[in-house]
Amino acid sequence: MLSRATRTAAAKSLVKSKVARNVMAVSFVKRHASTSLFKQANKVESLGSIYLSGKKISVAANPFSITSNRFKSTSIEVPPMAESLTEGSLKEYTKNVGDFIKEDELLATIETDKIDIEVNSPVSGTVTKLNFKPEDTVTVGEELAQVEPGEAPAEGSGESKPEPTEQAEPSQGVAARENSSEETASKKEAAPKKEAAPKKEVTEPKKADQPKKTVSKAQEPPVASNSFTPFPRTETRVKMNRMRLRIAERLKDSQNTAASLTTFNEVDMSALMEMRKLYKDEIIKKTGTKFGFMGLFSKACTLAAKDIPAVNGAIEGDQIVYRDYTDISVAVATPKGLVTPVVRNAESLSVLDIENEIVRLSHKARDGKLTLEDMTGGTFTISNGGVFGSLYGTPIINSPQTAVLGLHGVKERPVTVNGQIVSRPMMYLALTYDHRLLDGREAVTFLKTVKELIEDPRKMLLW
Repeated sequence: MLSRATRTAAAKSLVKSKVARNVMAVSFVKRHASTSLFKQANKVESLGSIYLSGKKISVAANPFSITSNRFKSTSIEVPPMAESLTEGSLKEYTKNVGDFIKEDELLATIETDKIDIEVNSPVSGTVTKLNFKPEDTVTVGEELAQVEPGEAPAEGSGESKPEPTEQAEPSQGVAARENSSEETASKKEAAPKKEAAPKKEVTEPKKADQPKKTVSKAQEPPVASNSFTPFPRTETRVKMNRMRLRIAERLKDSQNTAASLTTFNEVDMSALMEMRKLYKDEIIKKTGTKFGFMGLFSKACTLAAKDIPAVNGAIEGDQIVYRDYTDISVAVATPKGLVTPVVRNAESLSVLDIENEIVRLSHKARDGKLTLEDMTGGTFTISNGGVFGSLYGTPIINSPQTAVLGLHGVKERPVTVNGQIVSRPMMYLALTYDHRLLDGREAVTFLKTVKELIEDPRKMLLW
């Protein structure tokens, strides 16, 4: 039978091993778990210490303890963006060092070539470190900031925010200026005061002795001239954002790569406008969808592409890629530049479904809420310059696509119908295409088909 001392030593060894395992588990939770598990881990930490054989063994003394400095702060890194994006520019931090941030609250915004990426905090706590300044370039995986997990400080608790080390320099500068001013003041006090110099008596000459004033021509007051004074002119230089730079780069690449050519046609919008006038109120009442032109033009393009599949194709190396689906990129103007969100599988959607999707994507684009998934892909682009009053224009191909359709403003113009000159609402259409893949005959045929479908929308029911 084991002695009492042997049993006590064995029990102590068993308890110590369990404590070590618990501390290591708590440390793992602090590193990898969610906020809810953080709270449970903190409960273990709050036990403080464990008594064994009359000695106080502190959990914090363990090298794997969750109170170790290396596990105090949570590192927040630049998230993955997309296969083609590896870096961006830091647009702004929403918090300063010492501020409290909630879980899932916005911490930083990163500007990329396509969209703005929002970075939220994975935990609630105090911001302890910010590693970059606005407009700095950040790459995927780099540490943006550190947050020390914890609860929000109680109001009126009087707890002061931790001062960042970067703020030490300004305070030193202030102290230096104060010291220098004190030294200057002390020197002034130490310097002996000079005696005031005696005032000299000045006698003014008599009026008779004063010389008469003569005014020369050079001293005469200037006469207002008729010469023109130019208005003040200034120049302001603003750094291009990443989206603007990317747009410029892609458009120039498109011109340098594709053999671009544009063909034109004009379409009579009478039938389409009459149909819209008849059904727009009913459609809004039933579906809440505003009946516009983009849905019908998109549908017409998907139908015309069935006869001319090269319009929806692309060149990849020495191969031509033909697709049985049509993802239409819709050009949307935003304050930061032109973006082209994508309507997926437009060939399978109804006119109203396409219209709904275009409205949804347009609102997201103007609110700056587009995701990478909204922007990726696209097999054919439609650009509607008519909403800005455009009469005529040649759009640029959205590389690596093969063609882009440009819509323009609707204007009343005289046309000949059955030998009679009448006024009709007319629109110019422009199709820019890559002549490497699309021949002139195919491009003209495609645009002519779109024209015929728009001039008689009932034909769309026959396809």
